Amino acid sequence: MSIKRIEIGPRMSQAVVHGSVVYLAGQVALGESVGAQTKAVLAQIDALLAAAGTDKSKLLTTTIYLADMATFGEMNAAWDGWVAAGNTPARATVEAALATPDYKVEIVVTAAL
Repeated sequence: MSIKRIEIGPRMSQAVVHGSVVYLAGQVALGESVGAQTKAVLAQIDALLAAAGTDKSKLLTTTIYLADMATFGEMNAAWDGWVAAGNTPARATVEAALATPDYKVEIVVTAAL
C-alpha cells in the first residue's frame, strides 16, 4: 500500500494518506478567541481533507485539545456550525498545555477517503 504525504515539512507532514484513511497532524491557528481559532482550524482541516480527496462528512475520529476547558462552550459553538450533520465523528476533548500560550485550541482528525 502506498503512502501519500501532504504539506511535508522538516518535522512532520500536515496530512498522511494510507490505504483509505487520512490522518491529519494537530491543527492550530492564531486569533483573539477560542472561537476565532476554532473556525480558522476547521477551515485548515477542510483544505487538508480536500487535498487528500475527502471531506468532513467522512470524519472517523477527532481529538480536540483546549488550553482552558472553560472555553469548551465557545469551541463547541464553532464546531457545531461546521460539523456535517448526521456524520459526526467519535470525539474526545481534553484540556492540555499547547505548544505556545498563543494557541487556545488544537484539533486532530482522522477521516476515510
